[in-house]
Amino acid sequence: MNTPEYDLAIIGAGAAGLIAADFAVQLGARTALLEKGLIGGDCTWTGCVPSKSLIKVATVAHHARTASRYGLQVSAPVTDMTQVRDYLRATIQQIYEPTMPEALRKKGMDVLLGATRFLDPHTLEVGTQRIQAKKILINTGAEPRIPALAGLAEVPFFTYQKIFDNDRLPQRLLIVGGGPIGCEIAQAYRRLGSEVVVIAERLLPSEEPEVSEIISRVFEQEGVQRIAAQAVAVHKDGPNITVETNAGSATGDLLFVATGRAPLVHDLGLEVAKVLYSECGIQVNGHLQTTASHIYAAGDVIGGPQYSHLAGWQGFQAVRNALLPGNNAGMAEAMPRITFTAPEVAQIGLTEQRARDKYKHDLQIMTFDISKVDRAVNEDDKLGLIKIIARKSGHIVGASIVGERAGETITEIAITMHNKLKLSDLAATIHPYPTYSTGVQLLVTRMAFESAFSGTSGKIIRGLSVLWR
Repeated sequence: MNTPEYDLAIIGAGAAGLIAADFAVQLGARTALLEKGLIGGDCTWTGCVPSKSLIKVATVAHHARTASRYGLQVSAPVTDMTQVRDYLRATIQQIYEPTMPEALRKKGMDVLLGATRFLDPHTLEVGTQRIQAKKILINTGAEPRIPALAGLAEVPFFTYQKIFDNDRLPQRLLIVGGGPIGCEIAQAYRRLGSEVVVIAERLLPSEEPEVSEIISRVFEQEGVQRIAAQAVAVHKDGPNITVETNAGSATGDLLFVATGRAPLVHDLGLEVAKVLYSECGIQVNGHLQTTASHIYAAGDVIGGPQYSHLAGWQGFQAVRNALLPGNNAGMAEAMPRITFTAPEVAQIGLTEQRARDKYKHDLQIMTFDISKVDRAVNEDDKLGLIKIIARKSGHIVGASIVGERAGETITEIAITMHNKLKLSDLAATIHPYPTYSTGVQLLVTRMAFESAFSGTSGKIIRGLSVLWR
């Protein structure tokens, strides 16, 4: 039996795989896209798409519940989780349809479905089929990281892989983990009508301390409870579940575990391909090349930051490096991330502490309260901030934004950082009013002014101004 040969085989059809396959086909490469599960990966089925759809539903409920603050009288919302689940499934299906196998095959790629493993460095087994490829890209993603929590194996619980199929509104939801996924689900279920208890030492621990504090205040105002401690044990308590910590316990009727994600590196036969890996992910160099020179890896499977937009960008870069001369960097300093709570939390580059560790005193740091942004006042957006960290040269090295449209607002800072522009460049750009982005302009203008008018240069500028009068 003949073994098909390809220029490029892509293992995994999530965000990285889909973008990589599209690009490879455009380059004229004979491309095979291999997937053992559902095309679209976590983002489409158990991540970005259903979570943001759930947040939309929860936001509608919250607006209805708080409408009287704005002079509107509406009846209290009643949540039907079966209909909520149906809405989530409908949004998933709409986004999935353009990536169905038939649609992808029409683009010129072969789509092979089945579990995949290496038989040798260039030969892959996909289900019952075998193929060979000159170059191979691995982007198998990640799976929920289950903590070593006493009793957890004997207790029913949800992870992000199953929570969006839930059709029952719990009376009391317990969440172990205070990262982005835990915080998004906590606020959404609280707004839908559940009591919610988050068990976490800190909310959004990767963010600036003041950002975590704002989200803590928002959660407290909305009635999300928290035990600021690490979970140590779980057990059944009749029909309910109890989570024990060193600072007390909490009991509820549904448990959600959100303690991170682990790269999917097992059962791929990476050893026979001579690809080094660990529990932290596949080892790659700065160009996304593995220890086997013809094999690349991208996205969540290599460890590090786990975002769909990063995975897609890396998938593109990996194909470029595999199929074209030269090499592009597979890592980026200007990588924004967003947590879709309300308010949203967006961050890019270095936090203040990391910036101080790296640049010492060569920094200019300033924070602007979101309540001073006119559009935030219009939107009744009272809690939030814009924080920018720049070197004294005017180059931005990090930023955090907390506000209703933080995810959109951070983009111009990403562009500024990527193109190595300065505070003055961003300040001189006319921003439309009234928008949240005017807050960025106000802040960088203040920072640029302070930099220009400090020290000797400031004295010279003021002196020139006097003479010119």
